[in-house]
Amino acid sequence: MLIPLDYYRILGLPIQATAEQLQQAHRDRTLQLPRREYSEVAIVARKQLLDEACAVLSDSDGRKAYDASFLAKTYDRESEAAIAAKQRLKTSSGQTTVLQEAGEIVPAESKALDAAPDPHTPSIEIDDNQFVGALLVLQELGEYELVQKLGRPYLNNGSIAIGEGRFGDPQLVRPDIVLTVSLACLELGREQWQQGQYQNAAKSLEAGQQLLLRESLFPSVRGEMQADIYKLRPYNILELLSLPEEKVAERRQGLEILREMLEERGGIDGSGDDRSGLGIEDFLRFVQQLRKHLTSSEQQTLFEAEAGRPSAVATYLSVYTLLAQGFATRAPAMIRRAKLMLMQLGRRQDVHLEKAVCSLLLGQTEEASRALELSSEKEPLAFIREHSQDSPDLLPGLCLYAEHWLQEEVFPHFRDLASESVSLKDYFADPKVQAYLEALPSDGETANEWVVVQPRSGKPQGRLQPTGDRRPAPPQPPAAGQGASSVTLTPVPADTSTAASNPKYQPAAAGIGTAAAVSLPTATARPTPPTSKNRRRPSSSGRGTGTGQGVAGELGDLWRTKTTQVSAQVKSMPPNKLALLIAAGVLSLLLLWLILSLLASALQAISGPSLRGEQASVSLEALPVEIPAATAAAPEPSASVSGPITEQAAGQIIQGWLSAKAAALGPNHAVEELKPVLTEPALSRWQLMADAQQKNNAYQRYVHKLEVIGVTTNPTNPDRAQVEAQVAEKADVFDRDQLVSSRNENLRVRYDLIRQDGQWRIMDWQVMR
Repeated sequence: MLIPLDYYRILGLPIQATAEQLQQAHRDRTLQLPRREYSEVAIVARKQLLDEACAVLSDSDGRKAYDASFLAKTYDRESEAAIAAKQRLKTSSGQTTVLQEAGEIVPAESKALDAAPDPHTPSIEIDDNQFVGALLVLQELGEYELVQKLGRPYLNNGSIAIGEGRFGDPQLVRPDIVLTVSLACLELGREQWQQGQYQNAAKSLEAGQQLLLRESLFPSVRGEMQADIYKLRPYNILELLSLPEEKVAERRQGLEILREMLEERGGIDGSGDDRSGLGIEDFLRFVQQLRKHLTSSEQQTLFEAEAGRPSAVATYLSVYTLLAQGFATRAPAMIRRAKLMLMQLGRRQDVHLEKAVCSLLLGQTEEASRALELSSEKEPLAFIREHSQDSPDLLPGLCLYAEHWLQEEVFPHFRDLASESVSLKDYFADPKVQAYLEALPSDGETANEWVVVQPRSGKPQGRLQPTGDRRPAPPQPPAAGQGASSVTLTPVPADTSTAASNPKYQPAAAGIGTAAAVSLPTATARPTPPTSKNRRRPSSSGRGTGTGQGVAGELGDLWRTKTTQVSAQVKSMPPNKLALLIAAGVLSLLLLWLILSLLASALQAISGPSLRGEQASVSLEALPVEIPAATAAAPEPSASVSGPITEQAAGQIIQGWLSAKAAALGPNHAVEELKPVLTEPALSRWQLMADAQQKNNAYQRYVHKLEVIGVTTNPTNPDRAQVEAQVAEKADVFDRDQLVSSRNENLRVRYDLIRQDGQWRIMDWQVMR
């Protein structure tokens, strides 16, 4: 049978090799034994081919004759040998090829032509019992496709050549052929992997693995293939997801492989072993890399599902997705969902800048200003302040920053949004956006549930940065000649379709994109009474009033005006008149007190003797109602007037806070439950948060488990103490009775307690880890 090999390749030598090189190559090749899984039959057949090649090339006359034939086949395209080979194949007479002998159930002539050796490729004739050795030599030479082409037909069910013993003992020959073909699949897959052909590499490895599984042979080789398949999965995912969107089946396959990896890892930031060899940081970089190949809807489906594990990274990526989709599709409801998720993330990291952008896009300008005040992002804040120098607040710079941030750092990570342009003007001019924002309640600050312990450097812990910096450097101001980028807030007429009581602000920006004018509607939930001013100007500090405080604001203005006038009159009086005025006031108060006392005595005298009819019998010897014996009731631990706080009392105080938290943020919004357990500064923060959630029709359902770790009393102040506790918290967040997110966390928290009027209350707390 003919095999596409030549003696020089068998020995790994060029045609110009000397006799000494020939002998050295023969010794080296003989000593280089194949893998230990091969049988003695394959090893002997391989050595026979090596010895035959050395013998032919060592004889000078034999080498000359072989070289002539070798060169003729190489350079003579229509040599007599090639023509004769074609003729033999067409007539199926004479020497047969290996695929003809394989006995596949296909037309013999077609298979023979497909398997015919290239007439320009040198071939040698071997005995049948050397076939296994020839496959092994070809595999060592890197002819992986050729090994599969020659060996696979004999492993098919229709082949009888191996069973008849044509190549040797079937019990030994078949495993050798299976091993050679599977190793060819393994090496071909690795070669394709190095060439960046990840999908083909995966197919080659899977083909070899399926062959070994079918034959139930060589589990160690199968393990090598499986390990490579696992390591190849990230590359295969990237290649599949980068295909055009028309390749629906292939891209769906890529997403399915990705979900398998996430399940094995336990989430994006999970520590499970998916056998890809990627650590947590490497996998985060991989996720960030593949995002640009996914559409916004694909990312939303993927990351929102992952956020429910829970996963902080997936939640953060969901925020980006909702923010991008909400802006691109003019759906503020999605931006509002993103803001609710940021409220959960705010427990562990500084996301105030993102909350400011969300508030801006929801028309909640005062809340956006407050969020900026809480942010510790130095470079973005410097940019925002620089472009708000001529404004009483930071909104102009925030508008400019938000537009650039969406354009440069958010949209490019979505396949369907990368080429979209960002314009705040177009966003706020959309009728759907205006209708939604006008229906929203007014600004209401939502405080973070947990305060994270800050490192000494001042940088917040827990920052999610999958690939380096999470947020880019702020945009540079326009070059000289383009004019300074400035934004001014000027009232513009409301749209004719909206109420006249909803004025708008229009920041005019120049220098970046199309940010020329953006209408920012102020969200007012209920109309204000007709006065000289329909709306109060927001304060420059951003500490504005909330919903329903329009009337109170007008009354406050009136009160401040009156008190200012009285104060001015008092200051203008001479000292003697001022003294007389004070004395007259004191005498008036005394006279009023005397009149009221006389009036009270007269009323008592009139009503005293009017009791008639049978009266109750009361005597000093017998009590009207039996009083049970007094028992020394133990005081409530949390209400201890004096003495250090105990661990049991501390547990009751913390448990009381967790119950109050569940009630205040629950569906009933029982905000009054906070006052008995909290004091400032925590009390105001949580009352504000509970009020805001009630206005936004949002609530949370909690399940808590508490374990007190230790109690430390302040040695210099017995009315101050710290309590460390392990808090397991499960929370479901609802927006208009729709579940939007869930989390399940185990936190180590340090609570600061103070005793006020004999009652211990919680001042604040910090998350330790």
